[in-house]
Amino acid sequence: MKHFPVFLAVEGRRIVLSGGGDAALAKLRLLLKTEAHLTVFAPAPAAEMIGWAAEGRLTLHRRAMEPGDALCAVLFYAANENDIEDARTSAIARADGALTNIVDNLTDSQFITPAIVDRDPVTVAIGTEGAAPVLARAIKADLEARLPVVLGPLARIGKAFRKMADILPMGRVRRDFWADYYFNAGPRAMEHGGETAVQAMLDGLLHRHRTAPKRPGHVAFVGAGPGDPELLTLKARKALDEADVVIHDRLVTPEILELARREATLIDAGKEGFGPAMTQDEINRLITDHARQGAQVVRLKGGDPTVFGRLDEEIEAVAAAGIGWHIVPGITAASASVAAIGQSLTRRTRNGSVRFLTGHDMAGFADHDWRGLARPGEVAAIYMGKKSARFIQGRLLMHGADRTTPVTVIENASRPDQRILSTTLDQLPQDLSEAAISGPALTLYGLAARAAQAEISALEQELA
Repeated sequence: MKHFPVFLAVEGRRIVLSGGGDAALAKLRLLLKTEAHLTVFAPAPAAEMIGWAAEGRLTLHRRAMEPGDALCAVLFYAANENDIEDARTSAIARADGALTNIVDNLTDSQFITPAIVDRDPVTVAIGTEGAAPVLARAIKADLEARLPVVLGPLARIGKAFRKMADILPMGRVRRDFWADYYFNAGPRAMEHGGETAVQAMLDGLLHRHRTAPKRPGHVAFVGAGPGDPELLTLKARKALDEADVVIHDRLVTPEILELARREATLIDAGKEGFGPAMTQDEINRLITDHARQGAQVVRLKGGDPTVFGRLDEEIEAVAAAGIGWHIVPGITAASASVAAIGQSLTRRTRNGSVRFLTGHDMAGFADHDWRGLARPGEVAAIYMGKKSARFIQGRLLMHGADRTTPVTVIENASRPDQRILSTTLDQLPQDLSEAAISGPALTLYGLAARAAQAEISALEQELA
């Protein structure tokens, strides 16, 4: 992050601008929304500037800027549409102590102005560090369509009522009150009676939240999906937004964790096969202890919590403690992996079923129905198979599997650093960790990537 986003207090302070053309007009239309004292230097100002000056909305000097003109200014904009004049006026303003911005010149500017969604006093600033202004404008348009116009009046009324709401205890009770106000009771009142109805409703809403019984702790077992934040379900995002505590495993990406509330407590309860691990009993205690204290807990698991996530044990611990719970399923690693290679898990004439296997369990390498899996056309999605690759290979070959059966390993499925290793059963590396597969990986037995499968099919036809 080269530009740190801040909201600068400008009420009653000077902002100076040099320029009288279109670039200056565009910047002034934004600055006129502030409560700053605006001063403009322009030898040939546009007619709109003259009109704004006549209305007392800014101070206009019909001359070029000179040293001392930006003294006591907090910000300065060079909008002369002339590189030489922009450099000259910017140097003057910098010497006078102002932070400077040269319009459309990111390199020589000390600050940049983001795209802004204005629902005063709610303001959303969008910046791309100058890399993609068109993207910032697209995001701005999307947010403007999503955020209701009444949000501004609701925020102004809410701001005036904030001291009254301080009688509610800090934390969830106060957050629930404001969430109810902004997303439920406030918009309803505004729709039926305008700002007068909103103000009349607030005392009753406050009383209701003040006297409501304490919300009990609750646990949501949430699937974080394969790692791409865009594959997280809406229900999962809602759970993260409401969570007081997030207990996550090691497969959950930082990008997913970024979606949790800033105030939420994040606890890494990651486990790794044959490696460092928090015991399941410790995890169970973490979940139940926080929920007993009234926290809304999210137990966040990579992929889907119902697939090799020891979900049953955690549910039993929560249920035994008398704590409410629910499950939010996620996109499985298997689904993301077959999507990555352009295949499906099942296909007519090939396989009518698919097996979900684990490479190891609590006792070590896991045994399965190897004889059945060795039959032609079988497909399996193998979880936790990196260190057990040699064991799986040996068992399958021992039970008669075709040595040329395709095997595809997908590392970091759905993520920007996704990698695909296409091989065959006899060529499968004995330890995928030694094959530079360091991230979370899923092994698809019996499936090749679509392009590779096309080559195999063509070769089979030639041999036939």
